[in-house]
Amino acid sequence: MFPGPLGHSLAGAALARGDWALDVHDLRPFGIGRHLKVDDSPAGGGPGMVLRPDVVAAALDAIPDDGRPRLVMSPRGRPLNQERVRRLAAGPGLVVMCGRFEGIDERVIAARRLEEGTVGDYVLSGRADGALALLDACIRLLPGVMGKNESGQEESFEGGLLEYPHYTLPRTWEGRETPPVLLSGDHAAVARWRREEALRITGERRPDLAATPRPGRGS
Repeated sequence: MFPGPLGHSLAGAALARGDWALDVHDLRPFGIGRHLKVDDSPAGGGPGMVLRPDVVAAALDAIPDDGRPRLVMSPRGRPLNQERVRRLAAGPGLVVMCGRFEGIDERVIAARRLEEGTVGDYVLSGRADGALALLDACIRLLPGVMGKNESGQEESFEGGLLEYPHYTLPRTWEGRETPPVLLSGDHAAVARWRREEALRITGERRPDLAATPRPGRGS
């Protein structure tokens, strides 16, 4: 699963340069018994399997506790937004626990002070996909990964707004025109148009964002 798509394109090139690094730890060597069992039936009955607390704790304890945030991907976690991603990207790195099946025994989440986070209000078969999304969101903000710092500043969720529309050549396509202001050369007018469009789109599609502007660009 890892690095998966993060081994390609800009993230992959940055990985090859050593701009970021990834260590993957398998739960299986910490499993119990001859078959290295890592899960068991849920207490109280019900479908699926639950990852054992002793196995997860042993795996986590084998990783140096060096101050990095420790997250566990979970659909019941707090949504990971761009503000949180920026803080993580600016920090010392992070440790992400990827569960599967029904989930992880609650006791190890509490005992190891794992922060539960989710990438959206939906359920995935495994949590590795969510971890990849989180890592991608952080990696692209690291210096040099995207080439230009501006690439990570003028986009959706920065300043509490969705991003404005983009256009390129040809100027006319299937009867649809590029907005004349974008071709005017008037940078102030372009900036005003982009802000107005960002406000319009955010109000139409994400009024929850429009109602709670954050400090920073576009606020």
